[in-house]
Amino acid sequence: MKQMWDNRYGAEPYAYGTQPNVFLKEKLAQYALSGKLLMPAEGEGRNAVYAASQNIAVFAFDISEKGRAKAIKLANEHNVEINYNVGDFLKMDYIDNSFDGAALIYAHFPPPILSVYHQKISQLIKPGGIVILEGFSKNNLPLREANPDVGGPNKIEMLFSKECILADFPNFEVLELEEATVKLEEGLYHNGIAKLIRFVGRKQ
Repeated sequence: MKQMWDNRYGAEPYAYGTQPNVFLKEKLAQYALSGKLLMPAEGEGRNAVYAASQNIAVFAFDISEKGRAKAIKLANEHNVEINYNVGDFLKMDYIDNSFDGAALIYAHFPPPILSVYHQKISQLIKPGGIVILEGFSKNNLPLREANPDVGGPNKIEMLFSKECILADFPNFEVLELEEATVKLEEGLYHNGIAKLIRFVGRKQ
């Protein structure tokens, strides 16, 4: 898995572009998020750099050194600072109840790692903190088969449903939860009509 991401992020173009994810951009503004934001699987940093430009303290991580290098380059180009670690999330020394929010944008992991990560993220967020999540729905598979350019995992167990989100974040008030059909235009690997799960929750 690490080699695949290093290969993708090692290419010169930014795999998913340099513009922030539309849903994340909208929700950061709508919920006036401030303070410390955790950003798992942040890749080449497009979302981290945007959040930092909004005066949010960004703490990003990924398994790819290549992704981090491009994220830091993008941050320097935009004159912002981001904290970006590389390695195993479960071994990082983040402190429970220390983050004001988390943004999981296409943070797909194989089970059972996914639920474990979601539980860990829940522990790291302060009461009242916000989770913003967008990822491919289990119902995206037929769309991906018809148009591989739309992207997303090709294994149903790595995709999201509303039910699995509710199960993984039981101590969060649901502010928004929907399956949306969206036209993606994000760099080289997210192009076309996709079915996405979108979630915003507040830790109780």
